Amino acid sequence: MTRVITLTTDFGEGSPYVAQMKGVILSLNPQANVVDLSHAVDPQDIRMGARVLDDCCWRFPCGTVHVAVVDPGVGTARAIVAACAGRHWFVAPDNGLLTLVFRRERPSEQVRLTQREYWLEDPSSTFHGRDVMAPVAAHLTLGVTLSQLGEPLRHLAEIDCPAPCVEPGRVTGQVAMIDSFGNVITNIDRSCLPTEQAGGRLRVSWRDQRIDGLVPTYAARAPGAIVAIVGSNARLELAVVNGNAARQLQLTVGDEIVVQWS
Repeated sequence: MTRVITLTTDFGEGSPYVAQMKGVILSLNPQANVVDLSHAVDPQDIRMGARVLDDCCWRFPCGTVHVAVVDPGVGTARAIVAACAGRHWFVAPDNGLLTLVFRRERPSEQVRLTQREYWLEDPSSTFHGRDVMAPVAAHLTLGVTLSQLGEPLRHLAEIDCPAPCVEPGRVTGQVAMIDSFGNVITNIDRSCLPTEQAGGRLRVSWRDQRIDGLVPTYAARAPGAIVAIVGSNARLELAVVNGNAARQLQLTVGDEIVVQWS
């Protein structure tokens, strides 16, 4: 079994809370390879956490344990779950953080964590990431099974992550996230768009603005130009060459983006 464990949180880069989770994992399994997937999820933004996790987790080897902690309900009655999907393991609060992951790969097994012998003693009501999820992840890399960790769970919580509306000659989507460069990343997948031969010239519009066509690279236009591009995660993006599109275009998560072609 792989010893890779990834961490996705909203704790912020350089957070001592991340270091505490790593310390717990390595105390239980010194051979674990702990990888920071991202700690730059906006605070309490479950939808952003779900998107970041789904974009990144499948790049890791099968058997990786992915721990995700974006948990505004920490200490409440919400469950903490562990699940297996696509030969990956996931440990997270049951608050919809795994929605997109499980849309892509339905879990083959999922449990609510109940067996406290696999947690730290006297867990804090405000830091389940350290006291419950981190030790559970370490135990998974040591061969503990899901059935040993808890009770079967039939349904998992989901959040609203709208899919684009595809119609003949048109797809309506929305801004899904803003990356660290200010690029505006939509939920419009490449598969929703026509081929160049079938679609003619694309028109991408938002509010009262529009641009025509897609570029193959960010550098295909002069600095300051507004461009549309299919990015590395195969979704439509708006960018400003050498600039910040979200700030310049005043776009934010949830804003509508329309693509039309003839």
